[in-house]
Amino acid sequence: MPQITQSTDITQKSCQTRWSTEEAHMLVSTILANKGADVVTVSPEQDVQGLLSLLAQHKVGALVVSPNGTTISGIVSERDIVRALAAGESLMSEPVSRIMTSEVFVSTMHAKIDELMTVMTSQRIRHIPITTDSGELIGIVSIGDLVKARLSELEAEKEALVEYITHGG
Repeated sequence: MPQITQSTDITQKSCQTRWSTEEAHMLVSTILANKGADVVTVSPEQDVQGLLSLLAQHKVGALVVSPNGTTISGIVSERDIVRALAAGESLMSEPVSRIMTSEVFVSTMHAKIDELMTVMTSQRIRHIPITTDSGELIGIVSIGDLVKARLSELEAEKEALVEYITHGG
C-alpha cells in the first residue's frame, strides 16, 4: 500500500491536514479537470440564513468557509446545521463561524482518488477542499465525485479486459 504523506498546519481558527502521494491511478486533478474547479465559499460572518440560501442556490451540501475565497477558515455542511438545530439552538441570524467545522482535511491535486475515499470513510466526511501546495483553495471534491470517477475507472478497466479476452492480447 502506498505511503500517504501527512502534514498538519495549525492556525488560530483551523487545523488543516494535507493528504498527498507520489504514485497515481486517477488523480484529483482529473476530477477537477472534468467537473471544474469552481468553489462556492461563504464568509465566516455570513448568517446561517444566508448560508442556507447559498446551499440551495448552488445545489450543494457543503461550503468552504473563507474570508477571501482562497484562505480556508473551516467548512460548513448540512450536517453542521442539523447538529446545531438538534441541540435546540436558534441560529438563523448567527454567523456561520458558530456552526462551522474548524478541523478541515484538505488535499492537493496530486492525491489519488482511492486515498481520498479512505480518508473520507475513516473520518466520516463528505467533502475535501483542494489546495495548491502553498495552501490556496483551488477546488473541492465530494464523495460523490470520487465514486463517479472510480466507477468510470472501473468501467474502462472492464472494457479493456473484455477487448483483451475477445480479440486476444
